[in-house]
Amino acid sequence: MNFRTEVINDLTCHILDELPSGQPPRNIVVLCHGYGASGTDLVPLGQMLLRHPKMASTVQLLFPDAPLSLEELGMPDGRAWWPLDMYRLQKAVALGTFRDLRNDCPPQLPAAREKLRGLVEQWSRQSSIPLDRFVLGGFSQGAMLATDLTLQFDTNTGGLVVLSGTLLNEKVWQDRAGHHAALRVLQSHGTDDQILPFDAAGSLRDMLKQSGIVVDFLPFDGGHEIPFPVLNRFGTFLQEVFGDGTQHSKI
Repeated sequence: MNFRTEVINDLTCHILDELPSGQPPRNIVVLCHGYGASGTDLVPLGQMLLRHPKMASTVQLLFPDAPLSLEELGMPDGRAWWPLDMYRLQKAVALGTFRDLRNDCPPQLPAAREKLRGLVEQWSRQSSIPLDRFVLGGFSQGAMLATDLTLQFDTNTGGLVVLSGTLLNEKVWQDRAGHHAALRVLQSHGTDDQILPFDAAGSLRDMLKQSGIVVDFLPFDGGHEIPFPVLNRFGTFLQEVFGDGTQHSKI
């Protein structure tokens, strides 16, 4: 596999593909890691996705590092898209008041969104690949960011992948979702997630579907994770979105 690192719009970005030398990609997948991880955290997921021959010949995956270092919090390699009040989150989950957090708009979310927007737009220009050939996604905090940016675009991306994400900034997201009817979304969530409760994921799903967005919701028995059945469905979803016209072969 081809693997390299570049700085794109001030974000360190890890780039993975299996394209023959000199052959440009036809499709781009941008995956954002969760709080406390780094851009390389989801690279093994990308390696598994590229095992399918049709994926390997058409798709390039980008894994950006979030802009904020968590070294001062004891996580030397950890990064974040915006600061997270873990005590507040854990308390809300314990008290069953997490639903109230749907009205939160983290102060640094807009800045993170614009950095990611700049990365996508710059890579679109450099590769001559239009936005509708991009799938944005992520895990946990990265899924929230990918959702926020996807809804803020004026036109639809090829799709959105929400892996163990949740509903934030509800009024804004609900308004923006109304501009994205027919957007394809793959959403997964563990029924025993102790970090971001399953019910809140259901609220996000319902809000998107009420706006006309096509949501493939995949619940699973488990916690805050990406299990194999979700990864397998992810591969199928990408082939459906990119229209390669081939039958899915299980990873």
